Amino acid sequence: MHQPNKAEPIATDSALGIPAWRIALFFPTQGTWSESEYLDLSGGPLVEFDDGHIEVLDMPTKAHQRMVQFIYRLLHAFVTSRQIGEVFIAPLPTRLWAAKFREPDVLFLRNGRAEYQGNYPDGADLVVEVVGEGVDNRRRDLQAKRLDYAKAGINEYWIIDAELQSISVLCLDGDAYRAAGEYRRGESAAAVELPGFEVAVAACLDSATGLIAEG
Repeated sequence: MHQPNKAEPIATDSALGIPAWRIALFFPTQGTWSESEYLDLSGGPLVEFDDGHIEVLDMPTKAHQRMVQFIYRLLHAFVTSRQIGEVFIAPLPTRLWAAKFREPDVLFLRNGRAEYQGNYPDGADLVVEVVGEGVDNRRRDLQAKRLDYAKAGINEYWIIDAELQSISVLCLDGDAYRAAGEYRRGESAAAVELPGFEVAVAACLDSATGLIAEG
């Protein structure tokens, strides 16, 4: 085993370039976080909450943010013009059930939907996720969140997938989602929860690079 000599500095978490590991001692251990402790977190990366555990999400890329903003602007314009609710964008902790919070990229709340502690959505009526890069992000958006949002009773879930060049529209059928539509370039994704709301797939995907496609 390597033994440092007297002239060799011993690395501590106050040394230059070393993570400040001991700052974690200021926070609860995994499995013991409360909802209030989670909601008291401020700034930094997106964080989700699951039965006493927290999960730190990857910071979004510019391409990801462009697609999120694109769908948000369209959905916000549609909803506000009809005065039927509100549309929000992450970060906004959304309570799915007791001890379970997610951070949908975009969410629609109908007028009159209950709030949690007066500050946070208690569920949602429609959520949108732009699938992040990497295996973990794909698993989270395509599998884990599909199960969670269905369990929470969210009527509609849109998945924007740049890798597959598609928009999936899922609708709640009992306690699980069914595919209401799988849309590709040249098509427009159509909402079920909001009749009349449509998004051109090509325009949405091309917004990632700052280009707006026709149709």
